[in-house]
Amino acid sequence: MTPQKQTLTIESVSKILLKKGLISNDQYKDIVVKGEAQRARLQKRQDIPHFSKLPYHPDTVSPAEVISSFNLEITGGGGKILTEEAITLSIAEAIGIPYRRLDPLKLNMDLVTSLIPRPFAQKYTIIALEQEGDTMTLAVADPFSIDEAIENLSRTKRLKIKLVLSSKSDVQKIVREFYGFRTSVMAAQKDMVQSVDISNLEQYVKLKGHAEIDAGDQHVVNAVEYLLRYAFDQRASDIHIEPKRDKSYVRLRIDGILHYIHTIPKVVHPPVISRIKMLSRMDIAEKRKPQDGRIKTDYQNREIELRVSTMPVAFGEKVVIRIFDPEILFQDLDQLGFYPREYQLFSSFIKRPNGVILVTGPTGSGKTTTLYSSLKMLSSPEVNVVTIEDPIEMIMEEFNQVGVQPSIGVTFANTLRTFLRQDPDIIMVGEIRDKETVEAAIQAALTGHLVLSTLHTNDAPSSIIRLMDLGTPAFLISSTIVGIVAQRLLRKICQHCKASRSLTDAEIEYLGLPKRPKGYTVQYGEGCVECRGTGYKGRAGIFEILDFTDRMRAALSSPKVELADVQEAAKADGMLSLRQCAIKKMMEGITTYEEVVSVT
Repeated sequence: MTPQKQTLTIESVSKILLKKGLISNDQYKDIVVKGEAQRARLQKRQDIPHFSKLPYHPDTVSPAEVISSFNLEITGGGGKILTEEAITLSIAEAIGIPYRRLDPLKLNMDLVTSLIPRPFAQKYTIIALEQEGDTMTLAVADPFSIDEAIENLSRTKRLKIKLVLSSKSDVQKIVREFYGFRTSVMAAQKDMVQSVDISNLEQYVKLKGHAEIDAGDQHVVNAVEYLLRYAFDQRASDIHIEPKRDKSYVRLRIDGILHYIHTIPKVVHPPVISRIKMLSRMDIAEKRKPQDGRIKTDYQNREIELRVSTMPVAFGEKVVIRIFDPEILFQDLDQLGFYPREYQLFSSFIKRPNGVILVTGPTGSGKTTTLYSSLKMLSSPEVNVVTIEDPIEMIMEEFNQVGVQPSIGVTFANTLRTFLRQDPDIIMVGEIRDKETVEAAIQAALTGHLVLSTLHTNDAPSSIIRLMDLGTPAFLISSTIVGIVAQRLLRKICQHCKASRSLTDAEIEYLGLPKRPKGYTVQYGEGCVECRGTGYKGRAGIFEILDFTDRMRAALSSPKVELADVQEAAKADGMLSLRQCAIKKMMEGITTYEEVVSVT
């Protein structure tokens, strides 16, 4: 069905929002009066000329973008802000065109970029989503300004056209990222002289052609830049580039889960890896041994630290890039997810003049964020903060940081002893892994320093047993350890598709909850475009904090210290276990039963 001929203007879109009850009459009048001036400001800020005669021009700020820039609260929406997506959805309902929120991770890049040429997509802010039989589905930002373009496309492709409406920002992001990355990769592949290059364990002979793509090739440079920017946009914590037999896969870890996003032709994999190794100052010629490096770049006016690791695998070199965003790594302690008791305890720990504070948990549990946020809070011109890490996670001017280099004798224990001659106030040791490092950390605490470190154990009480296994006497643990924090990260339920359900009797029994007549109602995510169908968006920390009280010290003074005794003393002191903390988050509607069971 062809939509009725009209034009999307700031006033017409505002009327749609007013009719739907999303804005008040006063807000409507305010938008109409200030709209054009706001559009001019936005275009000037983005260095965009005014294209009044070309409403479909990609550089023209759309009515939805203008209205969303006012950051208006939705009338009766409980404080929710009127976003570009909400405005676009309202427009779609008003004009009778289906709305589609574009998720880059759910789209087929090869299909999108092959159905419509890049110049056409850029000019009309339009992308092809899918083709079924003789019908092609297009996502458009403004269906009324491109009638002629749609007609031409239908005639050229000999296909029927089905339109869906998407926000202009979403369409432009897909055009920019998909066409940019694909164009760069395909151009690099085209530049490759026909050759056979099978770098995997299945072959004893490697045959090269007369030429290889150089890591400095502009197409390769562009492809890597597009990939990094795309990962930043998707809030990814890690980028995996994995060589396979015939191609390479690119996956992003988002909220702890890996998502497949791109395929790279086999011939383009080596130059892409070489480009990343160049940026991170690695040895490009060395492909047989693992290497580590780092890249510092910027994104949206803030510095981003990338830690790069390469590893030779069966089909070539695999690269994993860990992304450290200062906004995530350095947070206020009250934003990490502590409950009041835990927050008060941890705050008291880091305010002590001396002693050892341990943070435990597996890889990816948020230990680095907790430690760096604590150091950031403690750091000042009057305090000497020193860290020894393997490797340095995030370079900060406020700290004096040293990276472990065992090959030249720079170990945790050796550097810790040197630190004591450097007049430190606060020392952060990346990880306690052996008897030597434990002894050095305890020596530092006994001589009046505050030491923060990590230990790999499942929970807080078992950290004491681990220290004793490393040869630390119980009396030294009692006199030097200030507190132990065990932590995990739970995925949060997506707020856009949250729904309720009741726990079954089996689930209640498994969690050890007391039975009650009305049962327990919990939340879960049904899955939507906002959360890529996972039902989760974002993560929250849960913390188990063991305080060294008189009761705990008494438990450690017995001739034979047992884990059960430590756990009993901690429980008597009111310690909230990781499982209890997770259940509390579930009852508050922050996470799901499945996540509680999975993480704890």
